[in-house]
Amino acid sequence: MDNFNVTKEQADLIAQEIEKIFGPEGLIATHHEQYEYRPSQIEMAKAVLRTFEEEKHLVVEAGTGTGKTLAYLIPAIAAALTKNMRIVISTGTKNLQDQLMEKDIPFLQQILKRKFKVAYMKGRGNYVCLYRLKKASTQPSFESMEDVDYFRRIKEWAYGSETGDIAELNMPENMPLWSRINARSEICLGQSCPNFDECFITKMRNKAEEADIVIVNHHLFFADLSLRDNDYAKVLPDYGAVIFDEAHLIEDIASEYFGCKVSNHQIEELIRDIEFLTIDDVDKSRELENLSTKILNLSEDFWERLWGSASFDESRIAITAETFFSIDEAGNRSLTPVGEAYFLLDNELARLEKRLSELELGETESLLRRLSSIRQNLALISTQAKNDMVYWVERYSRTIALNAAPTDVSLILQERLFSKVKTVVLTSATLSSNGNFDFIKQRFGLNSNDADFLMAPSSFDYEKQAILYLPARMPDPRSPDYFERAVEEIVKLLEITKGHAFVLCTSNQSMNKLYEMVRPRINFPCLVQGSMMRAALLEKFKETPNAVLFATSSFWQGVDVRGEQLSCVIIDKLPFPVPTDPLFSARANSIEKNGGDPFYEYSVPQAIITLKQGIGRLIRSKDDKGVIAILDARILTKPYGRKFLQSLPKMKITSKLKDVEEFLASF
Repeated sequence: MDNFNVTKEQADLIAQEIEKIFGPEGLIATHHEQYEYRPSQIEMAKAVLRTFEEEKHLVVEAGTGTGKTLAYLIPAIAAALTKNMRIVISTGTKNLQDQLMEKDIPFLQQILKRKFKVAYMKGRGNYVCLYRLKKASTQPSFESMEDVDYFRRIKEWAYGSETGDIAELNMPENMPLWSRINARSEICLGQSCPNFDECFITKMRNKAEEADIVIVNHHLFFADLSLRDNDYAKVLPDYGAVIFDEAHLIEDIASEYFGCKVSNHQIEELIRDIEFLTIDDVDKSRELENLSTKILNLSEDFWERLWGSASFDESRIAITAETFFSIDEAGNRSLTPVGEAYFLLDNELARLEKRLSELELGETESLLRRLSSIRQNLALISTQAKNDMVYWVERYSRTIALNAAPTDVSLILQERLFSKVKTVVLTSATLSSNGNFDFIKQRFGLNSNDADFLMAPSSFDYEKQAILYLPARMPDPRSPDYFERAVEEIVKLLEITKGHAFVLCTSNQSMNKLYEMVRPRINFPCLVQGSMMRAALLEKFKETPNAVLFATSSFWQGVDVRGEQLSCVIIDKLPFPVPTDPLFSARANSIEKNGGDPFYEYSVPQAIITLKQGIGRLIRSKDDKGVIAILDARILTKPYGRKFLQSLPKMKITSKLKDVEEFLASF
């Protein structure tokens, strides 16, 4: 990375300042009991500091153990104070947010001479709305006796809380009650709310306005970025720079927030909130009640027809304009059964919009805003009005949702982020594939003129700390013999490591099948994702001697288990994107239309980054040791397998279990 436009004198000053902080005799070494001298951390810190000086963008792959959080935090704090600008730090996982707020930030506030202010912002749905809480108290409607108890606990807590963040309470996730009383933007009354001054969102914003550093997550950042021109919905204060940690996640998250979504749950919530309106006019109240009932029935019919319009097992299915409209040989267009159900529903929603607009109530403004958004998004998706978007329907639990997302966010990121914010730093342990940043450059719309690129290697010695086991003669993952052979290998490995393992799978089906087949053959405690909440499951694994955890995507990243408890990471298959997934399919088609090769330009690099994330679960400190096993023969038999191997940390590779035993016995 030699294209920074700094003079030698400036570079020398930066090097001196960084050495004073990160060097063997520096500030961190003096105050941190577990200080380690890490050349890659110093290199990254210099790069970040130069980037702020030059007001440029920077992409840094910081290998596991680099100490990247301090490497960007300290230059960010320096830039915020000297340049008098606010800096946003956006993370991909709650674990990293907690690390920043509970560990790194307090440490720096203690040792740095210049004081700085930090604010922590979460999505609005994490906070209780005092107005809606009061309203629910006067109009109670609970689905179960559990909800009665939850409501009582929330009410007692809310009026004494400093933050209003539901995380302060030990409550179940996704409880139906919470959606009635949280502070998400679409139901907010804004400054017309009688509780505006004491509102937790108002307090959160005020604190952020006074902060030098604001910690958020990617979902909140892109929700805000998609609404930056709308002061009503904007959450984040203005900022001069942003740092994305776990930046490998931002393409998919940006796609979500620059698209749109409509679900049966949204319509049901809207109707429920309308039913709680206090209307003095008996005739108008009765009319709204009848209209609401009709809309709920039409909505149920629409979503049932939509989901039942094809026979499939997947949870995400691409839809086309033909889902709503059919065209005969003469070119005449007619409504399908789904289209008929949609138009009947939309007609009644239009009537509801008219009736609500006639009411002189303070709450109708937010209700009309929500109703208008539902109608607009349904219209966009049903007509597929934008050619650069992909459309699909998905189902999870009792929710059915229609979605639209841009196929390519590179231009959006360039226009809305990189061209408007002077300094953007993107960092992660996994941003390169096959030794270069070509994939990230393409997906994020960056090039060498827009940004500088740096690979800061891991400070861990993988050649001494880890061994990669690639079993010989594994069948192809698509073979009917694959699972039986995979189970044999997993059982043998677990006997060697005495459990202490993650079995990371590429699908729920594979996870459940391996779990059911392996569990009866071993004497170690087996845990499986989905049996309890993710955080509780991770704690259970950490506390259970010799445990084996079978898991999918959410455990491939953002999970930190140190020491002997995790001595083995087994990966069932190379994590290629699911070819039938609508978003992947649309991206692949776009690459092909532009003359590219979607497999080598998208599937392989994306899978490499995901694989690196999974492998990164094993070595979390300089004292960790263990075995990584990949049970996919394609890494050895296919030409692209070499790209995967070249992208991994350098370590001993073997196809013999005896080598694994000897390696582990050497410690």
